[in-house]
Amino acid sequence: MFEINEVQIFLSIISGILVGFSLGLIGGGGSILAIPLLIYFVGFDHPHIVIGTTALAVGVNAYLNLIPHTLKKHVDYKIGLEFTIPGIAGVLIGSELGLLTPGNDLLFFFSFLMIGIAVYMLKRKCIDLSEMQRKVSNSSRSLAILILAGLIVGFASGYFGIGGGFLIVPGLLFGGGLNILQAVGTSLMAVGTFGVITAARYAISGDLDITISALFIVGGIFGGWFGARLAGKVPKRRLTQIFAVIVIIVAFYIMYQNYSVILHI
Repeated sequence: MFEINEVQIFLSIISGILVGFSLGLIGGGGSILAIPLLIYFVGFDHPHIVIGTTALAVGVNAYLNLIPHTLKKHVDYKIGLEFTIPGIAGVLIGSELGLLTPGNDLLFFFSFLMIGIAVYMLKRKCIDLSEMQRKVSNSSRSLAILILAGLIVGFASGYFGIGGGFLIVPGLLFGGGLNILQAVGTSLMAVGTFGVITAARYAISGDLDITISALFIVGGIFGGWFGARLAGKVPKRRLTQIFAVIVIIVAFYIMYQNYSVILHI
């Protein structure tokens, strides 16, 4: 486990609040900042432990958010299982490769993923629910799309410790024929399962800190509540663009830091 001091405990909670706040405010992508926050803000220079730790926090938060979506009947558990079960294979493969990849190399590759997610967020337009529902209402279910998307997202989740909701929702929309609300709710099944399994595999190798995960989860709950309260009062599209630019800046910083280390090896 980490040797943590009072300052790092405080910064871990603040990091969780920031991630939860961004998730509550813009509805996705916030967990991509969990790893750089713990490494560069809190000061834990252990990439594999940070990945295992954030994976657990992301997984638990997803399961907690699954409860209200289930009560609102926004979760299709049958389609969720069809997506999640194949994805578990991807998680196991990804986590094994992640543990074999040197920490600085892993962070360097992670910076490219961050840029890809940020570009996706910049290009994505705000979705009108009724329009999206019309687009997918005539879509037939495709088990092949569900399996393929599950494997891809599961691999990314296992390798980098991310939630992957930005990839899961489209897969459920067009592979499961769900509407946007059902896809968002059902995606939490996969995010939670992938996160917990990734964390379990990293824990077996000793690359997990329960205390930091708990602090991150507590901060995320409060941050998510505040973000959700503000979500309807500010232009979501503008906020998403600002957030994406921040992610790109952080990604280039991570790229620079770890590329420099790799060159000196």
